[in-house]
Amino acid sequence: MDAILQLLSLVGAALVLGAYVALQKRWWTSTGAAYLCANLLGALFLTAVATIDRRVGFIVLEATWALVSLTSLVRRPARDGVQQN
Repeated sequence: MDAILQLLSLVGAALVLGAYVALQKRWWTSTGAAYLCANLLGALFLTAVATIDRRVGFIVLEATWALVSLTSLVRRPARDGVQQN
């Protein structure tokens, strides 16, 4: 079980950090589906690990990150090419 949790946390961190790098390199936009989905999935993985480990601070951080990503994904413009300032 510990190995699975470690893998899940590494994948979650890679998704969140990869999305951040892609945003900084301007490969993705902050309203793009790829960016938002990577953040959502990564945050959900990390929330699950934090919940199992009973790390309240990380649960709050990652659950909030997931909620913001989900809200942005649902409310994003219909076309990826639309960029808001």
